Amino acid sequence: MLFDKGLKEEKLKYWEEKSFMLVIPSDNKSNYLDGIFDRVNDIDGIDVIYTKPIDLNKPGIINFNYDGSKYEMEVYISKFSIPKTYISKKYYFTDEELKKIESVGEAVTLSMKFHNNPKKDYSLQVKFAYTMFPDLIGLIDESAEKVLPFKWVKMVAESDVMVSPSDLYTVQAIYDEKGEVWLHTHGLNRCGITELEILNSSNVNYNNHYHLISSYANFLIDKVGDKYNPREDYAYIGVLSDRTPIVVTCRSWVNALSLYKKIKVGNKRDREKDHNGFSSVIFIYKSEADLKKNKVSKVNIYDNLWGDNPIFFVNNLETERMRKAARESFSYVLEAFENKDNHILIKIGIPVPKEYGNFEYIWFELLEVDNDKFKCSLTQEPYNAKDIHEGDTNWYTLNDVTDWIIYTKDNAITPSNVYILMK
Repeated sequence: MLFDKGLKEEKLKYWEEKSFMLVIPSDNKSNYLDGIFDRVNDIDGIDVIYTKPIDLNKPGIINFNYDGSKYEMEVYISKFSIPKTYISKKYYFTDEELKKIESVGEAVTLSMKFHNNPKKDYSLQVKFAYTMFPDLIGLIDESAEKVLPFKWVKMVAESDVMVSPSDLYTVQAIYDEKGEVWLHTHGLNRCGITELEILNSSNVNYNNHYHLISSYANFLIDKVGDKYNPREDYAYIGVLSDRTPIVVTCRSWVNALSLYKKIKVGNKRDREKDHNGFSSVIFIYKSEADLKKNKVSKVNIYDNLWGDNPIFFVNNLETERMRKAARESFSYVLEAFENKDNHILIKIGIPVPKEYGNFEYIWFELLEVDNDKFKCSLTQEPYNAKDIHEGDTNWYTLNDVTDWIIYTKDNAITPSNVYILMK
């Protein structure tokens, strides 16, 4: 692949080398920093080695051991204002919460380098923020360019389950006036992997492309520590509606621009100050022959093939994490079931032959609860489970649950946003 010799990848910015989170305290009284270093000892598994208090001119430092690794966290006071792009629809804020967050001009920054398990390290950093400032009103994830509400922070800090890979990054969309879309991530560099992009998307296909870039990002996060190079290796991450395999790889944005010379967004001009570091554009291998020849195609070659039901795979590691999160928070399902205006779906693993992966995970409608068991009706015809069909009912227990959704009149509640229901 040819590339413009005038382009080059720039060095990582400070918020890309480490994970930067800004705690928004409930007030700016002179004593709001009192005791924050002492409270760190309350985090399970933390062995504090050394602390240095915050100085007006120098950051405070906490050196500690956690789960066999040594960490260093810097802590310092900083001024801030929140760009509107940091407020994501993925997270629920009340108008009062947003007003409070936007009115505070001072924050406490926590910066930390991730090791080989980004989900564990991200969860740990959130626990630090909540433990040091239990009355915080919000948390700014500067590395991923997003704001996190207090209840979400509290949920993560008090959970025994790590965050989802999708919590570690954001996918932003830049449009031009004719509907061309440039999708790109923020937050992956701190995990030790490349940021991802899709160029020359459109307002018709960007939703499918969003799921593609997110699925690949999740795949890469769970590959950290393995000998996997996304610019050389490939990943089979899903299938189109007609069962065509979705096989992806990526190339440096420097190389990729030689194939996207007429794009309106994501071009050289857009790289002068930002998006010019460790970032890669996603490409497709259309066939096994193309893979062997290392012949890549643009993602939009599938624009007319997505159909209504493309499938993106979830690996066993994430399936197990989701299962733990669903069971840990299942009490909210039982409570919500008491309100008959709610509609509740539960995902259950149904045994299938080994060649199909041992289990098929299917959605059921919750019909009845009887102590520690519940009755459900299958909402769809299975692909590989042969002895059960759409509309069939049966009794299940918590051990069968892998995911759930509560549909209220206002929201769709899942284990990842169940903080909405927290008192």
